[in-house]
Amino acid sequence: MKSAVTLSLVPEARGGPFIFWDDLEAGCASAARHGFDAVELFVPSSNAVPLSKVQELGDRHALKLAAVGTGAGWVQHRLRLTDPDAAVRRRAREFIFGIINFAGILGAPAILGSMQGRHEGTVSRDQALDWLAQELRALGERASGHGVPLLYEPLNRYETNLLCTTHDAAQFIESRGITNVKLLCDLFHMNIEETDVAGALRAVGPQLGHVHWADSNRRAMGMGHTDPAPIAAALKECGYSGYLSAEVFPLPDGDAAARQTMESFHRWFK
Repeated sequence: MKSAVTLSLVPEARGGPFIFWDDLEAGCASAARHGFDAVELFVPSSNAVPLSKVQELGDRHALKLAAVGTGAGWVQHRLRLTDPDAAVRRRAREFIFGIINFAGILGAPAILGSMQGRHEGTVSRDQALDWLAQELRALGERASGHGVPLLYEPLNRYETNLLCTTHDAAQFIESRGITNVKLLCDLFHMNIEETDVAGALRAVGPQLGHVHWADSNRRAMGMGHTDPAPIAAALKECGYSGYLSAEVFPLPDGDAAARQTMESFHRWFK
């Protein structure tokens, strides 16, 4: 398994669960100093950062790009794939297409989380899920052109009312015939929704594409009440070899959160 750390370049997301903020160059230098294998970027748009800059910093610091988030489409523009307005849905798809292309050129997958939306008002659950399935097919196909999957993240009940558990998400993807979409399993969300986090990971092992390594309180692993032992065992049993990415609050500060993350990573996986 490989380690990654989150780096946000989206001012509107300040206060969110990202260890490093605002400065791509400084964030990459800090990630390398703490020994991470890769960074997970949260960018304002597909053209906000030159591809050459990301490549140059990766080469300089021996860092890979683990994934690129699409959440700025929601945070900045209020775009979601299940919006009742068809024009908003089209803009949401195009925004994500752009991130998929940006990440894919760099050999990384894009993440669909908050932009999935929810069902409410005039939009029934069945309608929202039909729209979501349609969009996941299109997004997965776009990602396949770059030889990478799309990462779909089940969120907790306070952030979406569509697919909140790994089982429901995996079953949905399979039953709808959606291809080239893998699950991003976030331990913080799973702590809220799953009765057995380790068991849930084992059950979706073949569909697992990315892990957000976070404690129960969204702080670095070891700063909450999650027991990492059964989770680490489950990931090893699944043969998971992807990234464990620290999408956690920078508490008490970014460097301390990064150190704690790497201590937990080395304890359980090295």
